[in-house]
Amino acid sequence: MKKIKILVINPGSTSTKVAVFENRVSLIEKSINHSSQELSKFASLNEQYDFRKMIILQWLNESNIDVNQLDYIISRGGLIQPVTSGIYQINKKMIEDLKSSTLKHASNLGALIAHDIALQIGQKAYIADPVVVDEMEDIARISGHPNYERKSIFHALNHKAIARRHAEMMDTEYNKLRLIVAHLGGGISIGAHKYGRVIDVNQALDGEGPFSPERSGSLPVGDIIRDAFSNKYTQNDMLSNVVGNGGMKAYLGTNDGKEVANRITEGDNHALEIIKAMAYQVSKLIGEMATVLKGKVDAILLTGGMARDEVITNEIIARTNFIAPVHMYPGEDEMLALAENIFLMHNGKLGVKEYI
Repeated sequence: MKKIKILVINPGSTSTKVAVFENRVSLIEKSINHSSQELSKFASLNEQYDFRKMIILQWLNESNIDVNQLDYIISRGGLIQPVTSGIYQINKKMIEDLKSSTLKHASNLGALIAHDIALQIGQKAYIADPVVVDEMEDIARISGHPNYERKSIFHALNHKAIARRHAEMMDTEYNKLRLIVAHLGGGISIGAHKYGRVIDVNQALDGEGPFSPERSGSLPVGDIIRDAFSNKYTQNDMLSNVVGNGGMKAYLGTNDGKEVANRITEGDNHALEIIKAMAYQVSKLIGEMATVLKGKVDAILLTGGMARDEVITNEIIARTNFIAPVHMYPGEDEMLALAENIFLMHNGKLGVKEYI
């Protein structure tokens, strides 16, 4: 079987990650950090396009990677229109939507850069499982007021990759399993996976659900409304309290899990209480997702950076292992997940979808 070379691009808010894979094996990869001073030169996210593209091309040149030898190019997907899970070829419609998106994130630049590089070498470019993957059942969209529909925005790439990896480990197929996947990172998303579809999940972008290292989670809505009209806070203040300066950061002054773990080791009981409360809220939402699946759950999968923290995971396991066996998949290897999508596509196990 011919080995394929895959260029993977993953822009983040303060970094650009790039890698070249041969099948599922990383040949070379780099996380290029961008200082606030570098990024402050740009008035908008879209203005960073040339800067980010130049950095990627420079890295390829310095790494002696011949772009003409690449078989595929794939990028992390941005905030496009809601789509079902899968691999999408980057097309004109997707590019237009990314450029005009009112939701801003550095991942929006990835598909633009991947498409441009692919055009130069006569190849096609792709994205896979962007955060806007939407497979929710209609009943899950109902929030409690018709003005506010629940939306599906979550860590779809890692959810799907880990679910498929678990199925492979169990010598079965993802679309034959009923799973609860909990991604524990800077944001937390917990989804009910029913036979290959995420039929319910919390909206992780705004922090619905459990609080996380920097998101406040589902807060008492009455108190939020009263604060919003108290003249003590601006709109930006309120948004920052919910995303960026909420959660663990608000309680403990940091969003660094390692720092908090060290404080707990040194006997900081307040830090321990907050971490246990976060695990408690995660466990509650896992319990909710078990009801979505009507109690028929094959496994609970814990993934993301915080899945390395034994204080958190032990607490979650103790509260949820009566539902189903709990399996650990720590970390969030998005680069590998993207390469795996291309590998599966190349071998006919995943089809390419059209973005319309």
